[in-house]
Amino acid sequence: MKRFISLALAALLALTAAGCAGTGKSGSESDGKLGVVATIFPAYDFAREVAGDAANITMLLPPAAESHSYEPTPQDIITIQNCGVFIYVGGDSDEWVRGVLDSMDTSRMTIVTLMDCVDVVEEEIVAGMEEEAGEEETGVPEYDEHVWTSPRNAKLIVRKLSAAFSGADAENAGVYAQNTTAYLGKLDALDAAFREVVDGAARRTIVFGDRFPFRYFTDAYGLDYAAAFPGCSTETEANPQTVAFLIDKVRDEHIPVVFHIELSNEKMANTISEETGAKVLLLHACHNVSKDDFINGESYLSLMTRNVEALREALK
Repeated sequence: MKRFISLALAALLALTAAGCAGTGKSGSESDGKLGVVATIFPAYDFAREVAGDAANITMLLPPAAESHSYEPTPQDIITIQNCGVFIYVGGDSDEWVRGVLDSMDTSRMTIVTLMDCVDVVEEEIVAGMEEEAGEEETGVPEYDEHVWTSPRNAKLIVRKLSAAFSGADAENAGVYAQNTTAYLGKLDALDAAFREVVDGAARRTIVFGDRFPFRYFTDAYGLDYAAAFPGCSTETEANPQTVAFLIDKVRDEHIPVVFHIELSNEKMANTISEETGAKVLLLHACHNVSKDDFINGESYLSLMTRNVEALREALK
């Protein structure tokens, strides 16, 4: 990875020396608009809601790509160098960002990290259900990076982005403020929809036959969870005890749905479903979208609205 970054930075320096890396307008595109670069989909989507047509928004992570193994291309690094606002998560999954930014002059760039916008949740490497299943606790802390899965956190992020855009592009501050107010209202409505589902639910536990990037979401709505892996673990095969525990939990509590996340092979969720009769449904964490969803204009709001109905079915 270090060698990759070194090569990419060398390419950047070569292009800069040749006069190809900049427009002469710090943080702007050649059309005069503010240039905003986001590493992943939720940051990109929040940015385009706040900016509307007033800025040029770029997402580095290709649709359908795995965000936790992404490596920037030389062109990606040039794009970052030329932007006015750069947005990234701030966790282990984009550790590469620090090396890139340390090698750049960022004095005229506004940098926003999503994890700095909210109170970060610390959890244990071993998920709670594995402890119940008899697994040994490691006691090693990790941080859930998926801060946007709670609509209330999304509001905090959006406000931070609005302030960043206005600071970098005062001429369009009124546009950003107006767009932000409208979008915050939609996020409030989304939050209310989730609350309505939870308040009227027959149960409070959801089960994931998959990785679990929903710690902020479950905390926000007072839900309990059982999952095969914590966070976005790099593991792909759960141990037999964990699988058996999840199957028993679904059977014992008559849980009607087992969830998987986006871009998953759904293997474990299907196994649990076959053993219990539970329906397999998607609960979208919005960390990335498929190529078709991206082309079709899917958004955080549209995906999370689908989650409202999926959660309703899981909690009945």
